[in-house]
Amino acid sequence: MYINSSITTMKQIFILFISGLLLLSCEEKNMKNLPFKSESGFFNALIEIPAGTNKKYEYNTEDLSFEVDQRDGKDRIIPYLPYFANYGYIPSTLSDSTKGGDGDPVDIFVISEALSQGTLIPIIPIATVKLIDDNEEDYKIIAVPADETLNVLHVKTFEELKSKHPSIITIIETWLANYDTDPLKINGWLDQKETEDYIIKNSQN
Repeated sequence: MYINSSITTMKQIFILFISGLLLLSCEEKNMKNLPFKSESGFFNALIEIPAGTNKKYEYNTEDLSFEVDQRDGKDRIIPYLPYFANYGYIPSTLSDSTKGGDGDPVDIFVISEALSQGTLIPIIPIATVKLIDDNEEDYKIIAVPADETLNVLHVKTFEELKSKHPSIITIIETWLANYDTDPLKINGWLDQKETEDYIIKNSQN
């Protein structure tokens, strides 16, 4: 009887243990609240849209999932060239709506080969395109991976970008001026130091 009781107790403990593991594995984190910086001190970027994609995906904080953005009840498809870089946001940031921002996390383009949706990648911000959308700041950070093996441009600063790949500035501006059916205004660029200051200013940490 004692043996049977012990076996029953062990089974109960085992079931509780497995249940706990299942609960932990099913628990989803809000990806908007992921770390602002990597353990090595680089800013992080969370990828919503891989390079080469035409669908406008966004992270839904209520469903904790990636969904295609809707416009007029339809999936939003970019009626232009696909995304020239991986697109997403810097976690734990928020563009201050009381100071002209759109109230969303800081947007970012990471120039590299296509990265999977949901990738959290350490990056080096090198510049910012100052977009104005419906009278709100909609700034877009331009960045490269901190991992040199993923840095296809082989640049780490805005000056290097302009020196080695001057045509990229025009390409980025042309794409941003045409990818949305709503008119957007390009109001210049922030350099690397101004970009870092902008990110830190909008950090929620």
